[in-house]
Amino acid sequence: MKNTYFTLITHILVFFFVYSTCFSQKKRVRELGIKIGVMEPGQKNAITDVQGVRVGHFTLVKGEDVRTGVTVILQHEGNIFQEKVPAAIYIGNGFGKLTGISQVKELGNIETPIVLTNTLSVLTAADALIDYTLDIAGNKNVRSVNPVVGETNDGFLNDIRGRHIKKEHVLTAIGNATPGKVEEGVVGAGAGTICFGFKGGIGTSSRILPKSLGGYIVGVLVQSNFGGVLQIDGVPVGEELNQYYLNRRLNHDPDGSCMIIVATDAPLSPRNLERLAKRAMLGLAKTGGISSNGSGDYVIAFSTAENVRMSYHSETPLFSSLVLRNDRMSPLFMAVIEATEEAILNSLFMAETVTGKDGHKADCLPVKEVLTLMKQYNRLTKEK
Repeated sequence: MKNTYFTLITHILVFFFVYSTCFSQKKRVRELGIKIGVMEPGQKNAITDVQGVRVGHFTLVKGEDVRTGVTVILQHEGNIFQEKVPAAIYIGNGFGKLTGISQVKELGNIETPIVLTNTLSVLTAADALIDYTLDIAGNKNVRSVNPVVGETNDGFLNDIRGRHIKKEHVLTAIGNATPGKVEEGVVGAGAGTICFGFKGGIGTSSRILPKSLGGYIVGVLVQSNFGGVLQIDGVPVGEELNQYYLNRRLNHDPDGSCMIIVATDAPLSPRNLERLAKRAMLGLAKTGGISSNGSGDYVIAFSTAENVRMSYHSETPLFSSLVLRNDRMSPLFMAVIEATEEAILNSLFMAETVTGKDGHKADCLPVKEVLTLMKQYNRLTKEK
């Protein structure tokens, strides 16, 4: 009887230890005293700080094997097909299944919400985006739709071959989209992802330029599912924790992918949006990501500024708008680097341990150990 009682108490203590370790992780990096960069974040420190941008999730968890979902980003509150936003896509590493890329590169705009999901659900999501667009009032004569869908492979934790995502899940995520606080971590398209050997997921961050530089906002959302050697604000966390790519102790696979969505209210041309997108990869690099051979690393950047939107119908053959000059881009470049770095870190810090397909497990980042390291390297901005 004593042995049974002791075993029960032991299991309870282990449960609470694991729960408390991951529960403490439900704080964003800034809440823990880790300050990334020198620029100020927006009010929500999220992509939704860019006015009009909405984010929605649908998370699918079933039984022991299904750990996946959908995340959507809507660029403005109107009819996106009728009022297309200028956009660009930059390929950090092209091992991915992003749909709609050629038309975006050719025309420099996006005409649908952006959907993120798992690799084998891309076509289902694209079909759902077509349904969504055709059903919008004012689109009854539309006969061509360019759905933009990105992905990462969650097949380690999720029964990806089962293709459990359905069109109604995508439409539900769109219906769930709000301009408020963005849920992060193990949610939506981040439900089954892994980052630096730890549980990854959805993360977001933003930066606001000083009024003297236009006061523009840059917001970033990531779906993190990649590897390398984790660094946090310059601290070699991956090395210190002995978990990193090419470590002899373990087989840390760096493949996976990272989808990076960049929104700004700065009036940018598609050419300068591509320049902005390129800099987001520098933010990924600052976290220690290596864009491995099997990693599909894409950056989709768009502007929400009304004066640069392209109307589907126009009474004039000419299009004229004022856009930001090249020599005013540098502050935006720094903003997107910082916001991308912090968004990736938020995806890690907000994630929880997940066990999925075939008993595979992705542990949460050991936050207490990380904070101890950050303190040792004098990188905490306040006592924790």
